[in-house]
Formats: sequence, C-alpha cells, structure tokens
Amino acid sequence: MSQAATPLPQFTHAQSLYAEGLALDCGAVVAPLAVAWRAYGRLNAERSNAILICHALTGDQYVAEPHPVTGKPGWWENIVGPGKPIDTDRFYVVCANVLGGCMGSSGPPEEMTDAEGRGQGRPWGTDFPSVTIRDMVRAQKKLMDELGIIRWLAVVGGSMGGMQVLEWAATYPDAVFAAAPIACAAHHSAQNIAFHEVGRAAIHGDPDWKGGRYWEDAGRIPARGLAVARMVAHITYLSEQALTRKFGRRLRGASALTFLEDVFEVESYLRHQGSTFIRRFDANSYLTITRAMDFFDLAAEQGGDLAAVFRGTPTRFFVASFSSDWLFPTSESRALVRALNAAAANVSFVEIASDKGHDAFLLDEPDFHRALGGFLRGAAERIGV
Repeated sequence: MSQAATPLPQFTHAQSLYAEGLALDCGAVVAPLAVAWRAYGRLNAERSNAILICHALTGDQYVAEPHPVTGKPGWWENIVGPGKPIDTDRFYVVCANVLGGCMGSSGPPEEMTDAEGRGQGRPWGTDFPSVTIRDMVRAQKKLMDELGIIRWLAVVGGSMGGMQVLEWAATYPDAVFAAAPIACAAHHSAQNIAFHEVGRAAIHGDPDWKGGRYWEDAGRIPARGLAVARMVAHITYLSEQALTRKFGRRLRGASALTFLEDVFEVESYLRHQGSTFIRRFDANSYLTITRAMDFFDLAAEQGGDLAAVFRGTPTRFFVASFSSDWLFPTSESRALVRALNAAAANVSFVEIASDKGHDAFLLDEPDFHRALGGFLRGAAERIGV
C-alpha cells in the first residue's frame, strides 16, 4: 500500500450514452450520462423476462463473468447463470454500474463536462455532483427505456443493491413486478454512517488524496487511506463467528508481539483486502457512493411513515435477512416487512440462519439460494414467463 501504488487500471467498459443527461436530486445535471452495463441470457420477444440486479457499494456490473480488471470470477456467479437461482436460460439479466461508480458509468473518474455537455479534458474528481440512491435508479431507468422493457420481471439486490431495489419499487412501482431487497434497510443507521465516516476520514487524511485532485499527479493515488477504508468496511461485512472460524488468534510465525509487522492472521487478511481493493476502485467514487448510502431514507418524504411509501403498490416482495448480519440486522428487515404488511403489499420474508455475517448474501448459502430461486420462479409463472 505504498503511496506510489498503481492507480486503477484503464479499461473500456461497454456503456450507453444519453446526450440529454440526467437531472439529479441536488439540482445539478450530468450530461451526457453514461451507464455501463452487462447482460446475460436472452430477452424474449415480449420483453417480459428481464431481471435487473443492483450491485452493492464495492460491486459493479460484472455479475457472472470474469472481471476485466481483476480477472476474478463475477461477484454473484453462484446465483446467476444457467440453471442457477437467477437462471440465465430463462431470464434476461441486466446489471449496471451505479451512477457515481468507477467502472464506466458517469462518476468521479470519468471526464468532466460543462453545462452544455462539452468535455473539460480532466476527470470530475470531487467536482462530481452529490448523488442519491434515487439518482442511481433514475439512471438505470434510462437504460430500461432504451432496452424497450416496460416492466422488470424482478429487481434484485443486496446491501446498497437492496436500497436500490426499494427505491425502484417506491419510484417506479408499475415498472417492477417483483422486488427482492436482501440484507438491507429503508435507511442507514447512525452506526453505519459512523463506520462510513471513519473510512472517509482515512481517505481525506491520506496526503496523496490532495483534496481529491490526486489525478493531477499521474501514478499516485490515496492508496493507504482507501485501503484503510476498505479494511474498516470489510470488518462490518463479517461476523465475529466468521472471523473466529477463519482466523481465531492464530499467529503468522511470530513468537512475540511487535508493532512492525503483521503477527495475527486476521491482520494479514485485512491488509490483503485493502491492498487488492485499491487496484479496482476509485477513492472519490468511494466517497460519493458512501454518502449516497448515508443519505438514503426511503420514508423521509412521507414524514417517516414507511407504509405510506408502498400503499397501493402492485409489486410483490421477497425480503431476506441473515441471522448474524449486524450491519443490516434482521430487525431492519422486519420493520420493512411490517410496513409492507401495513400497506397491504404482497410480501414474503425469510431470515436465513448463517454465521457468515452481512456477506452471507454473496456466499454459499443453499437455503437462501433456494428461497430466492423459488420466489423468482413463482413470479415468472405468475406472468407466464
């Protein structure tokens, strides 16, 4: 994690461009708007078999294929693919890099434009406008319209992806037949905001951040700060049981305590997470997206009445949580389910017993896979797909 760490590798991502741009909640307009996306499976003639997957904070559009930057498998390959719970033999599966991201959609690393959409010859950096979860969904809606899809068979996502799912159902209820918000909440807790702020402070405190203009010094990025932000966040994605099972108090060959090197295996693991993260993520995107998560509050415009958000909704819901998730605990999912019940929505709920923590939705959890797959098959059968 040296100060001269290699910056994000350059790669041209497949994207759609919208010359008219997008008006954001903050009042700014991003024009042209770029939405980078990937699709798996085949869209049927009726355009009725499309499923949108919304990715989490550090995810991207490469759901079910090797990542072009890291070479690692797609982040949800255990769920998306032929014969899998999100079956690409049956469904057309779309995933877009979120607005503010760093994998080809409009965001801090992309070229800045003026009010007329003219390129300014430099990245947006911290001049990229503040975005909301609703802005991210509006950008995805442009892609939906381009594809000629009138209604998603389902919108599915976990963590920040689950927030987007809820926003889709709230903002475009007639465009979402089924919604699966997983391991998420209708707003960010004070504790979650606090963890994000520690990560942002680490980035701000890195001398190579340079007030967000690190792109002016080619080859230098705020690697240490971004790595620490990732380490802090990664702790929240795991449970104490998972950390104990994987590492316990095992040492890495050291016989005595030292401050000069990693002596516990868990330390080495976290440092590895940080050092690999800086190779694929942009620091200013991290700041932008964490802020969007922090400001998300689905019921704010309804005076805190979450049921009012969904009253009369035609969307059917599948809500899932994990017993050891302390980042988005089951109590948050139950609150969402109570609000959906109060709104007379069609909703099913499952808490999966798991000791893997928040990351369980990304890992091998057969009960979760069966439940999600059953929900999607039922939705498909309901509309004749």
